[in-house]
Formats: sequence, structure tokens, C-alpha cells
Amino acid sequence: MQIHTGLTMAKAPVLAQGRSYLAIPGPSVIPDAVLAAMHRAAPNIYAGPLTEMMPGMMDDLRRVARTRHHVAMYTGNGHAAWEAALANVIRPGDAVLVLATGRFGIGWGEMASGLGAEVEVMDFGRAAPMDIDRIAERLTADSAHRIKAVLAVHVDTSTSVRNDIAGLRAALDAADHPALLMADCIASLGCDRFEMDDWGVDIMVTACQKGLMVPPGVSFVFFNDRAAKVRDGMERVSRYWDWQPRAEPEEFYQYHGGTAPTQHLFGLRCALDMIHEEGIEAVWQRHARLARAVWAACEAWSTAGSFGMNLSAREHRSHAVTALRLEPPNATRLRDWVQENLGLTLGIGLGMAAPGDPAWHGFFRLGHMGHVNGHMIMGMLGGIEAGLNALAIDHGQGALDAAARVIGGAD
Repeated sequence: MQIHTGLTMAKAPVLAQGRSYLAIPGPSVIPDAVLAAMHRAAPNIYAGPLTEMMPGMMDDLRRVARTRHHVAMYTGNGHAAWEAALANVIRPGDAVLVLATGRFGIGWGEMASGLGAEVEVMDFGRAAPMDIDRIAERLTADSAHRIKAVLAVHVDTSTSVRNDIAGLRAALDAADHPALLMADCIASLGCDRFEMDDWGVDIMVTACQKGLMVPPGVSFVFFNDRAAKVRDGMERVSRYWDWQPRAEPEEFYQYHGGTAPTQHLFGLRCALDMIHEEGIEAVWQRHARLARAVWAACEAWSTAGSFGMNLSAREHRSHAVTALRLEPPNATRLRDWVQENLGLTLGIGLGMAAPGDPAWHGFFRLGHMGHVNGHMIMGMLGGIEAGLNALAIDHGQGALDAAARVIGGAD
């Protein structure tokens, strides 16, 4: 029986039918297996499979972070993890050094300022990594050791800059500076190589919606014994943000500070199984190769017209996200065209210009993180090529051939 609603529905373009592709830098593509694991009736939160799987899940999270130390879980996004990490080790009036290479470094500093910290920002711009030599000079100059923590973003999603966290630890050690090293790995964990213990990171924050391949809503703070000692010396820590009962729970509810994010936990369990079945080294290698394919295409497009990459040096680029530019308003035109005509969604140019500024329409980003493979990346790049041609946006040739050579192992 045909039901008439009285509404006239606009017909979507034929080529946009089928499964859409969300190629933004988070939330990332969610595996069908993760969605299936989450699609179940609400579980018992007092006994049974959900409670029994938590200790093993925490161990497997440590494996991804490459740490033998502690992890606390929060029902909240990455901003929640930012605040949780700060709340456990920073008092009002404490000096904090923020190393910014994009919007998210600035944002973490703003969070610290809101908690009463005295925040000093070293801003390295939007198209370069942090300068280790400059940072070393600043740390050496702080002979009184007023700086209590150094905040750095491993991969800033807004700019696609990847920073040298191990080099930052070396600078702290060379200056014999006791500040805690705190790293934001929200965009990088499970995509770019990260070695928490080997790199000497005291506190690391991340969230579930990027390399961990789970819908947004759960975040994590990893911390070592040195950071735990600082927390033990705090006069007070918010009961909710306090990481100690979450990392060493006596009862199940303490893992989450209350009711568990039940469906997320089942999805996370499945995602961690997928990561460990592939192997974290293989996960890193896959992301590196797919990123090189993206770069090869973008470098080819950049040989003509205004198409350009935010970072010229490959060694400073993330394997999870690529920030790009086009003469305004062509970035927005391209994003709109591929979404409306192909069902392909590209990321906005976050933090590169204010939304009301015409320059905002000159930036966009590609997410290539988490549950992605060769044909998905080639499909994304092919969609961009189609959009550039359809909109008559001047660009270099040979992009898809260049990417295919990387995917095929020739380059």
C-alpha cells in the first residue's frame, strides 16, 4: 500500500545513493562489527559479561598506548579528558607551558586557564611543528622550576601537524626540568606511532572516536607513577575527575564514576580486538602507507592552481589527517559538491580562519584514520578529482596515478 504524506521529497543525485563515506578527521568510520557489538539490549551493570570484561579491556588499552602504567576512563569527549588530566595535577596559580601548533593546543591551554592555571603559550603557528630548540631555551631559563606541566598535542587535528614528543622529553631531561610532560593523542592514538613509556610521557589523553573506531562519548587519561605522586600531593581533586578510583576500582561503578557507558564498552571491546588482531605495528604501517597515498595525490594536485598542502615537509605530517587549502571559496564549493553528488563528506578547515571570514572557505581536511583501507582512500581521492573537474578548479594532473602507485607498493 502506498502512503501519501503530502510532502514533496527532493530527489537526491543518483551518484550519492548507497553507503556514504565520512572522510572527516573524527568521528571516524565505525566498523560494522563495532556497530553490531553495540546493538544489543541494555546489560546488567552489576554482574555478568560487562563487569567481567573490564580488567582485560583496561589491559588492552594499555597495550595500544604502549604503557605498563595506569589508565582512567571517563564518559565524555576529548575535552573531558583534557579537564580530567589537568584537575588531577594542576592547582590554581600553577604555571603551565602550552606548546601550540593548531587550534587544539590553544584549546587545551584555555582549559587550563579556566581551572586557574597561569598559562604561557608558545605558539608555533599553523604550518610548522613545535621548535624543540626554542622550548629547550625556555625550560633552561625556568631555573626556579615554576612551570609545573608542559602541554603538547601529538597531532593537532586542525593543522595535521605531528609533533616530536620524544624530542620534547629529551629537552626536558637536558634542562633537568621536573615539569610533567602531558600529551594529547586524541587524533593520533591507533594511527601514528606513539610510545608512552619509551618516550617518557607522564600523562596522555585520548578519546574513542578516531583511531579507536568507536562513536564519540568515552575518553581516557593514561598516567605514570610520577604523575600519580603529584596527584597524591594535591590538596583536593574533584570527586568526579579524580583518576585514582577509576584506575584502581574496588567496585565496577568506579571505573566510570557512576553508570557505565554500556553500549560504548561493548563497541570498544570489539574495536580493541580488531586492533590487536591486526597488531599495533601493522596498524601504524597501514596508516603510514595510506597517508603517503593521500600525500602523493595532493602533491600532484598542488602542481597547478591554488591547491596546496598545509605542511610541505612530510616528516611533520600526521598519518591520520591532512589539512589542505584552495583559493576561497573553492574549498567549500568542493566539499559541498562531493557531499551532494557523491555522498562523500570532507572535513571543514577548523581553526585556520574564523567562520565569518571569507578565508574560512579556503581550507578543508581529509581524515584517513581508523577503519580505512586502500580502496576507501582511492575512492575518496577519486571523488575529490571528480569534484575538481566538475567545478573547473585548476589543479595538477596525475594524482590518482600517483596514489595508486603508493597503494600498489611501487612507491
